[in-house]
Amino acid sequence: METTKNPLPQNVKKFFYNLSEYLETKLLYYGSIQRPDYVPGKSDIDVDIFTDNEYSLMNKLQHYLHLDKKSFKQFVYIIGDNTTTGYKVKYKNEDENLQVEFAIYNEKYRDIIIKDHTRKFVLPFYVTCLLCIIKFFYYTLPLLPKSFYIDAKKWILNSLYSPEINTQFIVLDEQ
Repeated sequence: METTKNPLPQNVKKFFYNLSEYLETKLLYYGSIQRPDYVPGKSDIDVDIFTDNEYSLMNKLQHYLHLDKKSFKQFVYIIGDNTTTGYKVKYKNEDENLQVEFAIYNEKYRDIIIKDHTRKFVLPFYVTCLLCIIKFFYYTLPLLPKSFYIDAKKWILNSLYSPEINTQFIVLDEQ
């Protein structure tokens, strides 16, 4: 998870390297950047950051990325019988053609989160095909509304691919 299966442009690699050095922690990649359905320049890059002090890390991230504190959203992530909490923030730099969604978790959730994210790195062929199809209709042809695209992707990855593992992602009020 410290490297990506899909290649990143040099400027993006440098961005993540510098950020990791500044935060003094590893950045772990998950989501489509680790699968064949990644669309370069269109898909966001999902990054997990684990820490013993979420507030300190959010302050550092806020400072480094020049984000407003209200950009961070608290969430509850339920994976089977495990309930985790964390914070998400989206970062976009159009000049660098970079879109990132950072998920910040307490270190105590590391094993649960990594297990859930890595199980979605290698998907059955039919799941990968469905993801590629909806991404084609969303990114290339722009025929799908964003809300439909997001719901379809969640349904494919959670209900179709792994219905035996109940996962729920609930965004709470902003800080």
